[in-house]
Amino acid sequence: MGLYLQGLAIGLAYVAPIGMQNLFVINAALTQPRRRLVPITLIVIFFDVSLLLACFFGIGALVERFTWLQMIVLAAGGVVVCWIGLGLIRERPSMDQSVDMDIPLSRIAAKAFVVTWLNPQALIDGTLLYGSFRVGHPGADSTLLVLGSATASCLWFSGVTLLISLFSARFNDRVLRIINIVCGSVILVYGLRLILQFIQSL
Repeated sequence: MGLYLQGLAIGLAYVAPIGMQNLFVINAALTQPRRRLVPITLIVIFFDVSLLLACFFGIGALVERFTWLQMIVLAAGGVVVCWIGLGLIRERPSMDQSVDMDIPLSRIAAKAFVVTWLNPQALIDGTLLYGSFRVGHPGADSTLLVLGSATASCLWFSGVTLLISLFSARFNDRVLRIINIVCGSVILVYGLRLILQFIQSL
């Protein structure tokens, strides 16, 4: 259960920072009637979890076979994850309600696919983060971590959609800033742990 909870915490820290995907969900919650929010949220969760699994079973499966590649992923992943964390702490996100969400669900699904799977930063970050998961915790341990992260995706996007639709008047730039600082700090700590693990492996 400890590894599952660790995966849950890292998953929340990874998915919560305000980027294209979260702005997409925020825009939906601010502009769509509540009856449409359930299918929109499920669409976003589907693409997010599928990307997580692809990162884990793709590069994660590859690095498990080669020791030298594991070392590279630990070192590069640790540095990049720390950089992501520091970037989130420095970043000042803002609300963006300019996206037109009054469109059919099929087009919303296409947009959700674009902001998730065609986002180069998400692909790179996800590959390094979940590739590192598999290297640092091989076998069943890493499966628990990934299950925790998948749960985090479901909880986060459902929670964000519900909270923003209920309290849209109180959701502002300052709240986004606090979210990014907290998430950036968690990701920074995890990146430092990866670097320490790399040093210990030398």
